Amino acid sequence: MKVAIGQDSHKIDRQNTQKELILGGIKFEEKYSLSGNSDADVVLHAVANAISGITGKNIIGKIADDMCKKGITSSEEYVKEALKYLQDKIVHLSITIECKTPKISPKIEEMRKNIARILYIKEENIGITATSGEGLTEFGKGNGIGVFACLTVEEKIK
Repeated sequence: MKVAIGQDSHKIDRQNTQKELILGGIKFEEKYSLSGNSDADVVLHAVANAISGITGKNIIGKIADDMCKKGITSSEEYVKEALKYLQDKIVHLSITIECKTPKISPKIEEMRKNIARILYIKEENIGITATSGEGLTEFGKGNGIGVFACLTVEEKIK
């Protein structure tokens, strides 16, 4: 068994009302987005970083930046790229989202279903939790969204 933690955070961009807020590949109806040169899906970025923690291949960085320069701005594509380097079987994924807004709980099941589809695993092997952190951090104060993803994999028998 191997375990890796992926983390990412993005500032809330209240100026760019044309860009959609996407978390876990799911659109939210907020009147703001997250800053970033891609779709800024902080949830999928944390998942890609967790996969990178297993494979050692840094996806959210040069590889994703190069993809973005080619017009590939979907974070789902970054996760799919990360999966190309993963030789192990995903056993479980735990995601914790810290933010003041949006309300995450109404979209948890939809996000689980979408992430399970991307990772080719069962929905029940994904846990998603959310917290405001009691407003103690910049995320809890509404200035951004922070995400941790903990990935557990089982080495395939060679």
